[in-house]
Amino acid sequence: MKKTILNMTIGLGVMVLAAQQVAAQQSRNCAPRDTVVERLATGYGETRQSIGLGAQGTVVEVFASDDTGSWTITVTTPNGLTCLVASGQSFEQLAEALPPKGNDA
Repeated sequence: MKKTILNMTIGLGVMVLAAQQVAAQQSRNCAPRDTVVERLATGYGETRQSIGLGAQGTVVEVFASDDTGSWTITVTTPNGLTCLVASGQSFEQLAEALPPKGNDA
């Protein structure tokens, strides 16, 4: 019984440490919005291409560079903290028509 409780306690401790490491990694990808926007503009030549509202009052934005094709997706919380969610290459702007109704393609 004591061995089981000890193993459970150690397991809980490992989970807490792992969660702290994940939180620390996420905070490295976040900064005040004006800092992030300035860095995307000066470092990568990216400007805002689209914007939308996400869950819990967050703002989701896509930044991209017409010259290099690089892109970045950010999420800004109501308190002004902006986090990088994803980034990549080969950005293309599309304007596709909706498929006809009844066509599930």
